[in-house]
Amino acid sequence: MVLILALLLAPFTILTLWFAVEVLAGLRALPVDRQSPESRPTAVIIVPAHDEEAVLPKTLPMLVDAARGRARVLVVADNCSDRTAAVANELGAEVIERFDTSQRGKGFALNFAKHHLQRRPADVVLIVDADCVIDGESISSMIQACASTGRPCQATNLQRPSPHASPAVQLSTFAFYIKNVVRLRGLERLSGRAHLLGTGMAIPWKALAEVELATSSIVEDLKLGQDLAERGHPPMLVEAANVWSSAESDQNTLSQRRRWEGGFLANSLRVGPSLFGASLRGGDFGGMLAALNLMTPPFALLVLLDLTALAAAGMVAWATGSEPWPIVVLAGSIVLACVGLVLAWLAGGSRFVTLGSLFRAPFYLAWKLPMYLSFARHGAPKDWQRTGRD
Repeated sequence: MVLILALLLAPFTILTLWFAVEVLAGLRALPVDRQSPESRPTAVIIVPAHDEEAVLPKTLPMLVDAARGRARVLVVADNCSDRTAAVANELGAEVIERFDTSQRGKGFALNFAKHHLQRRPADVVLIVDADCVIDGESISSMIQACASTGRPCQATNLQRPSPHASPAVQLSTFAFYIKNVVRLRGLERLSGRAHLLGTGMAIPWKALAEVELATSSIVEDLKLGQDLAERGHPPMLVEAANVWSSAESDQNTLSQRRRWEGGFLANSLRVGPSLFGASLRGGDFGGMLAALNLMTPPFALLVLLDLTALAAAGMVAWATGSEPWPIVVLAGSIVLACVGLVLAWLAGGSRFVTLGSLFRAPFYLAWKLPMYLSFARHGAPKDWQRTGRD
């Protein structure tokens, strides 16, 4: 019976141990590689924008100024019902408009921009969301890294700390930091590759031309990174470059988590196991670790699944008199993961969540439980929806 128990708990133990290892490996910053391209590459920054009339005056002037002398800025006004295109043009960006309500989503907007750029392609294509801010030095770092390595690059993608926000918002921002910085560092250090995160991405034109961008996937960034890796262009993290967005409001925090986590879980179940199997057959160790990263759910859900598994296994062990060591191993994995999160908080995460809000993490799990139950009953959301701009 103990072997059956061990096999049943093995998936939970493996994913929890991997989460812990990834976090511990990502506590320190990555070394800076300052390779220079052989020639000065040309670059364009694509800004997909859907009804962003109110947002662009706050972000686009800074982007245009930061890009001056480094890249041209192309705004894709996608299925807009407001003055997005006119505002972007007034603020000094090149603008193209797209109208096709049957094909909604960022992937279609990026594909439209790619076809537009075929007339005058740049060496490097950067993608920055309309509500994000990136500075000139980060733009230069991304262009330089992308051109010198020939690989897609991902900047450090963070939400601004909000120390006076509610505990739910602070914990969500901390989770954003763990996923986009700590775990991505760990994945880069252990496997030599990273995932793309949707904004702050730089991709060589030759690699971008090979992949299909027209997709309605609500995690189009993950899919793009996977497609590029399959074609021999695994993305890398450029930690010295930073792209920032504002933390969400309480209402938008839940909708954002529902959209991203739902899409992530659907992609994880669909792609993760097959990617792991293909990497295993091909002897691609980095691909196997990237697949493990994809299959590991967000920590809140991982803990809820682990606790459920522990409770069920405990009852079985008590009823059958089985040895408890598989339960002890899983419990130890959870403790190790929690230690890793505490160390990550000490190593930089305290900017995003106060100690008082951190202690309210159990309430955060309870706050997200209805969302996970909804996924179990109705499946993950399938349609693209833009997060609100409160």
